[in-house]
Amino acid sequence: MFVYFCIRTALTAAICGGAAFAQAQTVEEFYKKTPLSVYVGSGAGGGFDEIARVFTPHLARHLPGSPSVVVKNMPGAGGLLNVNFMYNAAPRDGSAIAAPFNTVFMLPIFGDPAAKFDPRKFTWLGSLDKQTATCLVWHSVDVNTIDDVKKREIAVGATGTNATPAIFPAVLNALLGTKFKVISGYSTNEVRLAMERGETQGVCGLAWQTYKAIAPGWIADKKLKILAQLGLAKHKELPDAPLALDMFANAADKKVFELVVLPQEFGRPFMAPPDLPADRAAALKQAFDKALVDPLFLADAQKIRLDIDAMTGDEIKAMLEGAYAAPKEEIARAAKFSLAQ
Repeated sequence: MFVYFCIRTALTAAICGGAAFAQAQTVEEFYKKTPLSVYVGSGAGGGFDEIARVFTPHLARHLPGSPSVVVKNMPGAGGLLNVNFMYNAAPRDGSAIAAPFNTVFMLPIFGDPAAKFDPRKFTWLGSLDKQTATCLVWHSVDVNTIDDVKKREIAVGATGTNATPAIFPAVLNALLGTKFKVISGYSTNEVRLAMERGETQGVCGLAWQTYKAIAPGWIADKKLKILAQLGLAKHKELPDAPLALDMFANAADKKVFELVVLPQEFGRPFMAPPDLPADRAAALKQAFDKALVDPLFLADAQKIRLDIDAMTGDEIKAMLEGAYAAPKEEIARAAKFSLAQ
């Protein structure tokens, strides 16, 4: 019946022939003629941007057809613009992947109406490393501990209200009684430069890995004073910097803080839109895994001081499922602290 229908007219023959070609097209044939667009959730020059530009050409080399790579910066709303686009408007044919901000994926869990996506439905490729956010000030600022920030106001910069440098100070203010004043609206680069220029006194929410990649001179010259680490565990390079999680006397507050900082565990993730053709989704995941152990990539990663601490896409998805399953009262409190900007 299908064959008879397809030969009835020239028009329907063309339609059926085109459909048959699309179904018969191999992954290699697709990527030989289709560039891989990489949408970065930050502006040019940030840590996510640099790492995406270093990693994705290696990923593409391991895809059948070795497509060219086009990196497209899509900053806005603390990374939300990028992720909404990937869920609702990006092509679902394997030609688009993203290097998004990790905290954005908690917004639907917290009930943010601006988050137009379900993070569990993305095609998760994996993550290159975990992150350890830091709360720090410029070396010349007369503040040395979190307790000091309970006594005086400290201005910290952020890109947007949903970015970690805005979320984490709000959480610390609410749960520990600090007096961080968040100044939003900076570009990715300006968040750090504003601190150097003295417009702000610090940044509370950027990852230690970002400073290593983008501003290693600041670390070597001891330009930064770390007040607290904002993760679930201390970074191996920062054994003497206190962990904010240890500062909570109230167990319920501690659990809420854990929920807020959870996205750092999947660090710098890469994903594609939902509902990709199965063979292209599998090819992307396999290419990601192969690139992670590629000596050429590992050499480039060393050049930008990127420590590989990888997580699979399935592990990221499992963490998100666990967050959705958290008690409603914990989610509600975390949402209040994270979204009340």
